Amino acid sequence: MPAIDFETVRTYDEERFSAQEVFRTDRSKVVCGFFEPGQFVPVHAPASDVVISVRRGTGVVREAETEHQVGPGDAVVVEAGTARGIRAADDERLEALLVTAPPPTEAEHDPVRRGIRAGEFEPAGRPSQPSEDPE
Repeated sequence: MPAIDFETVRTYDEERFSAQEVFRTDRSKVVCGFFEPGQFVPVHAPASDVVISVRRGTGVVREAETEHQVGPGDAVVVEAGTARGIRAADDERLEALLVTAPPPTEAEHDPVRRGIRAGEFEPAGRPSQPSEDPE
C-alpha cells in the first residue's frame, strides 16, 4: 500500500467537502476528506463498512441515531447498512481518513449528491436526533 501524504493531497473546496481518493481495490477504498467549517457528507446508508479517523479539526460523525463528537485522534467505525454522515464544526476545518470496504457504488452515493445539492445533512423527512454520546 502506498504511503498517504495528507500534505500533498490536501485540497479544500468552498462549495462542498473535498474527497481525495488515495487508494482503491475491488475490496476497499481510502479517501482523504477535507471539510471547510460546516461542510458535510449527508447521512446515507451504503452497503459498506467505514472507518473514519480524524486527523485535524472537530466535528460530528453520525452513526444511526448516535452523534459522536470527534477531534484529532478519534476514530469511528460504522457497519455496512447503517446510516452515517460526517459534519465539520462550524468554526474550523476538519481532515479525516475514510476507509470503506467494499467501495460504495455510484448509486449508493446518489443520496450524498442530493443532500449536498439541497444543503441537507439529514435525509429529507428525517428529523435530527439529539446526541446520545456523553462526550
